[in-house]
Amino acid sequence: MIAIPAVDLREGACVQLVGGEYADERIRLEDPIGVAREWARLGFRRLHVVDLDAALSRGSNAEVIRVLLRERLAEVQVGGGLRSTDAVRDMLDDGARFAIVGTRALEDLDWLADLAHAYPGEIIVAADVRERKITTQGWQRTLPRDVIDVVEELNALPLAALLVTAVHREGQLQGSDLPLMEDVVEAAGCPVFAAGGVGSIADLRALQDRGVAGAVIGMALYTGAIDPRYIVDEFAT
Repeated sequence: MIAIPAVDLREGACVQLVGGEYADERIRLEDPIGVAREWARLGFRRLHVVDLDAALSRGSNAEVIRVLLRERLAEVQVGGGLRSTDAVRDMLDDGARFAIVGTRALEDLDWLADLAHAYPGEIIVAADVRERKITTQGWQRTLPRDVIDVVEELNALPLAALLVTAVHREGQLQGSDLPLMEDVVEAAGCPVFAAGGVGSIADLRALQDRGVAGAVIGMALYTGAIDPRYIVDEFAT
């Protein structure tokens, strides 16, 4: 299993939110490029970069992302507001290894199918989940469907991975939603990445034991709850 530091962008800064609530910003670092450089220096080989402003149509951190991609510090998976084929193509052309799509992908499966076949193995679908229901529009809208039903619909597509974020655990350092992740891994036909709630190396090992291919880590790294050197040693690739 690979561990992937989260570099969440808001108003040009690197931030961490709690529980998917934009009003509950717990961490703010004004130099996101410096943050990304530090994660790469420590040995992390992939970064998870999300434009939170674009996700809510409140602005854009596109220039910060372009600078980060030009530095080629590590493989980068980029998401947040990628709701058109042109936006996905531009992000991949700019150097992203993977494009993460969420809202439109989950609300328009025909568009997702076309996108996945146009860019096989380069698209990650992000399913933000609160109490097993999919949330979209930057966590503002809840779809009336169980996440497993959605996962099964995606299995025919040539996706790079499915990223499931337990929004109800986000930023709380109280452990992952293991029953959720176990069910998703069992149902999914592609690698599953997990996010939300990781607070210890034991949490990472529990995800690995359940077949999760990657874990996105945010608050635990930024607060020092986990020593990044130990993560790199065990979960670098």
